[in-house]
Amino acid sequence: MDERDIRQWNMFMHLAQFAGYVVPLAGIIAPIVMWQMKKDESPEIDAHGRMVVNAIISYVCYVIGELLLCLVLIGFVLLPIIAICAIVFPIIGAVKANDGELWQFP
Repeated sequence: MDERDIRQWNMFMHLAQFAGYVVPLAGIIAPIVMWQMKKDESPEIDAHGRMVVNAIISYVCYVIGELLLCLVLIGFVLLPIIAICAIVFPIIGAVKANDGELWQFP
């Protein structure tokens, strides 16, 4: 694979998280499948795939925690912050991946 293809795969893995807005659970399944298909071809793809899967697992944990916090009304304030981060961070990751950088999700 040449450098351009690697960058595109990395970018698409980050952007595949948005597939869940169109098809339920596709935002979780698509990046994992993409990573598993190409992780042996490039260490960069493997690193980006690990980062994306880690972000997905983190978002799931955050949402579960926020839903529990909604019982005491604190979660209603924090849940929109998680939603905004779930939109902004994959975009930043995709732009950085297209530039050839590995961006660590905060």
